[in-house]
Amino acid sequence: MKIHNNYSLSKLNTFGISVNARFFVEVNNEQGLKEIFSAPEFKNSKKLFLGGGSNVLFTKDFDGLVILNKLKGIEVLKEDSKNVAIRCMGGDIWHDLVIFATDRGLWGIENLSLIPGTVGAAPMQNIGAYGAELKDVLQNVEAYSVSDGVKKVFSNGECEFGYRDSIFKNELKGKYFITAITLKLSKIPKPNLSYKILREFLEKSARNAPGIAGAGRNKIVSYTPKDISDAVSRIRKSKLPDPAIIPNAGSFFKNIFVSGEKMKELLAIYPEMPTFEENKIIKIPSGWLIEQCGWKGKRLGNVGVHERQAVVLVNYGSASGAEVLALADKIIAEVKEKFGLELVPEVNLIQ
Repeated sequence: MKIHNNYSLSKLNTFGISVNARFFVEVNNEQGLKEIFSAPEFKNSKKLFLGGGSNVLFTKDFDGLVILNKLKGIEVLKEDSKNVAIRCMGGDIWHDLVIFATDRGLWGIENLSLIPGTVGAAPMQNIGAYGAELKDVLQNVEAYSVSDGVKKVFSNGECEFGYRDSIFKNELKGKYFITAITLKLSKIPKPNLSYKILREFLEKSARNAPGIAGAGRNKIVSYTPKDISDAVSRIRKSKLPDPAIIPNAGSFFKNIFVSGEKMKELLAIYPEMPTFEENKIIKIPSGWLIEQCGWKGKRLGNVGVHERQAVVLVNYGSASGAEVLALADKIIAEVKEKFGLELVPEVNLIQ
């Protein structure tokens, strides 16, 4: 296991920010991880864990040890007539796990298709999309304590999941390195079509499919997990820029929660404002708020707001993390002034 000094992280974050880590190491097995945590020379060093680098913004060089999660492997732990328990290592690409599940006709994570990043980052964010969240299917998280190298298995409840949130982003931030997760997926069809855009996309595809066209609006179509996964992937590709082409970190801001009273107040002023309710929580799309402030497609030097998706900030050239953060702060201030609502970054800021 080789420790690198003054290591460039420009290719390890999807914003493409040019920063260096004072120390850098790739971890390919759990024993190597324990050795790193017990090494006296790194005992008091700041530590940062990277997977796909798809949800971070570096604003300066990292004066500590960056550990890249390269732990790989997917296995079926057990199954019965209804469910399958799957364990996946933290360094695997999240979408590869989705493919593994949907190719086997398993339900539970098909709506989470094409979310960038690794499996180890998924519980940190409690990733979610199109009406589904990781917490709905997660059984446990395996992680190693940074302080003593002891392994702990966190149950779903112990993860304290919230909207794009978990204990690993709060109380235990930087204190545990996630090595694996176990999911409980279903063999029984459980399509989640609660999001209108996904439902309408599938319905349109079904009407245009051979043997279904002209069958009428009440035609019953049975979707497979792969059907839904493919639909989600196509929708995401049409809305979100590819970081390999235009460096970005996906949705930079979380959607905003509002009370019923606040929603009525806003709708009286902005009757066209979109809102949606999920699990009895009212949300306002951050992208709409940003667009109303005139930021969609706007560029400031090397940074800007994407032309198709206002919640995505992009690096058009050799932008620094400070430039991206300055843009985010301007947007936050204008949304606050216009709507009285506080945008919160979804991206992990490394400052």
